[in-house]
Amino acid sequence: METPVLGFEARCPHLFNTNSRPSSSLPHPTLSVRTLTAATVVKSPATVAIEAPRTKPHSKSFLTRKSAISEIEQSPDFHSSLQRLSRVLKVQDLNVILRDFGISGRWQDLIQLFDWMQQHGKVSDSTYSSCIKFVGAKSVSKALEIYQSIPDDSTKTNVYICNSVLSCLVKNGKLDSCIKLFDQMKRDGLKPDVVTYNTLLAGFIKVKNGFPKAMELVGELPHNGIKMDGVMYGTVLAICASNGRCEEAESFVQQMKDEGHSPNMYHYSSLLNSYSWKGDYKKADELMTEMKSVGLVPNKVMMTTLLKVYIKGGLFDRSRELLSELESVGYAENEMPYCMLMDGLSKTGKLEEAMTIFDDMKAKGVKSDGYANSIMIAALCRSKRFEEAKQLARDSETTYEKCDLVMLNTMLCAYCRAGEMESVMRMMKKMDEQAVSPDYNTFHILIKYFIKEKLHLLAYQTLLDMHSKGHRLEEELCSSLIYHLGKIRAHSEAFSVYNMLRYSKRTICKDLHEKILHALIHGKLFKDAYVVVKDNAKVISQPTLKRFCKAFMVSGNINLVNDVLKVLHGSGHKIDQVQFEIAISRYISQPDKKELLLQLLQWMPGQGYVVDSSTRNLILKQSHLFGRQLIAEILSKHHIVSRTMVRSRSEPKFSRGQRGK
Repeated sequence: METPVLGFEARCPHLFNTNSRPSSSLPHPTLSVRTLTAATVVKSPATVAIEAPRTKPHSKSFLTRKSAISEIEQSPDFHSSLQRLSRVLKVQDLNVILRDFGISGRWQDLIQLFDWMQQHGKVSDSTYSSCIKFVGAKSVSKALEIYQSIPDDSTKTNVYICNSVLSCLVKNGKLDSCIKLFDQMKRDGLKPDVVTYNTLLAGFIKVKNGFPKAMELVGELPHNGIKMDGVMYGTVLAICASNGRCEEAESFVQQMKDEGHSPNMYHYSSLLNSYSWKGDYKKADELMTEMKSVGLVPNKVMMTTLLKVYIKGGLFDRSRELLSELESVGYAENEMPYCMLMDGLSKTGKLEEAMTIFDDMKAKGVKSDGYANSIMIAALCRSKRFEEAKQLARDSETTYEKCDLVMLNTMLCAYCRAGEMESVMRMMKKMDEQAVSPDYNTFHILIKYFIKEKLHLLAYQTLLDMHSKGHRLEEELCSSLIYHLGKIRAHSEAFSVYNMLRYSKRTICKDLHEKILHALIHGKLFKDAYVVVKDNAKVISQPTLKRFCKAFMVSGNINLVNDVLKVLHGSGHKIDQVQFEIAISRYISQPDKKELLLQLLQWMPGQGYVVDSSTRNLILKQSHLFGRQLIAEILSKHHIVSRTMVRSRSEPKFSRGQRGK
């Protein structure tokens, strides 16, 4: 028999109880990805010695090891104690110390112990699994580093170790990385179990548009010989609910029943939640009836979810009745059900009814964290009752010393809509003092307000801050800011906004290219304007391109004149004689640009362009500067092309029918 794992019996008594049920039969609320993953630290209950009621004292070896574990854990210098007592301890004993360090948060000691165990070859699958679990709670990168350091391929694909790594990634919101690693693990030989899939699926509950990928994972189950258990059905139903997939949720509940599983409160709650997306109150009522028929009594979560269904379905009278029922059974002791009803009423134009619920809630002394105030402030703003919104925001500031970001944003919006600059500045200072980081909505509210107040440079600085924080920029807001920055001659700032939007990996409106081009031309930022034209000439209007071309020929960088002309021609823009005359005149005025002039004159005939008589005479007058013979040859080619073009235009054009005759 394997030596008992000292200290493990007390922490996991269910593993030593031969009458305990398997984990899959435990009531669902007691299970989670965390507990499932934690249970994989040992290979199986069978490998651990079952400690029956003792009739004789422990062996001397057992007591010595137990004492050594205690001494190492309590030592101020555990490393020295470990060196001294290492011969006494077995791998499983060291694993106990490792887990105790993790449970007590002794991260540095845990890492040092793990390194020592690796150096001395005293590691097992359980060592890696436990270490990754505890380290991953603090540092995902370190947990992955430990996993990648495993030298043996078979150990690296051990299902318990893999489950610990995947769980670590899921809990830290690294779902994309988790799925990529899972695919790699399968290619390397991993045989996933039910815990693996439960872990992965749990990550998709709160992921936007995660339903298709979750269903791919469910589709893999039969190929791996895995049947869905109650826990997995609960997770899948939660994914269906969070994505509004009520038909799929119904299908999974029926599948559960067909396979002999009895849906519990958690399963019914998820199905009911899926009905809330469309406010399908008929199916919700049928579900509540079915649930009661099997002996399940609706709890607070179920009744609150039913309230959400009624509100979404527009059944406000029934919603009020249900709210009264929640009050009578003690399920409305906090503001949440009131908030749901107020929000639903206000968003359907029933602001006065929402106000009545709000006043009633306050009169009853319902516990509130300020969310009810936040909902009413937003509702008043939507109805353009800004003075009332502002007053309620001030009351909220006084009543609630600390507010979360949602509430702060709502109050900030009320002050902005009311034009209360002093209050806006006070709210921003309050956010700094409370170390509350602004989110996308905060920045959006402030930028719109600063633009409205004609504080365009402040709006620009706020947008820079927003971009530096990694928030996605809204094109309409950026377009408005570009326009206003151009109006105050802040052309460089306008171009900066354009570039932030342009490089945000998205397709932007064609009109925006033209808008920034006008601003850059007006600001004489011709080099930047050229960049815009070069990348977007085909979507910019011909009049705007003509304006750009003329402005660049007159004042743009002379070294880029030929490049600009070629780009414009390549986009299909027809360059007129005036632009060529301006360009050639500039070259003639700067004899050191001889090569650029010659390149332009040589390029023109091949594209169907020739100099007119006045430009030709200007060139001939200064031909001594550029080489008379060479100029004569080039102008001769222009003359030949010109005659060909004139002849082509003068020839009569016939229709196909006339040619046939």
